[in-house]
Amino acid sequence: QVQLVESGGDLVQPGGSLNLSCVASGFTFAAYTMSWTRQAPGKGLEWVSSINSGGQTTTYADSVKGRFTISRDDAKRILYLEMYNLKPEDTGTYFCGNRRRNWYGQGTQVTVSS
Repeated sequence: QVQLVESGGDLVQPGGSLNLSCVASGFTFAAYTMSWTRQAPGKGLEWVSSINSGGQTTTYADSVKGRFTISRDDAKRILYLEMYNLKPEDTGTYFCGNRRRNWYGQGTQVTVSS
């Protein structure tokens, strides 16, 4: 079955950086567009970024554009999210997955606070 395991979340000060990873199994990872989505405390899911099959096209929410970079390693079946200049409003649980198929992992917690 589909498994997505996120990692890399942590407590970081404003202006800091984090790198998230997501290891995928149970499906043909290279064939799918993959995304990062987050959920702030008490709020709904917010799409963050997507990368197409092959990795040629990336898209970002306006709130993270210029600060986050999504990438993928199809050979290792890993999705990445590099996050720079983090802000308190980036706090939340970050999920990797495929939105169309409603595939999500258990999430990794990112807290940006001084």
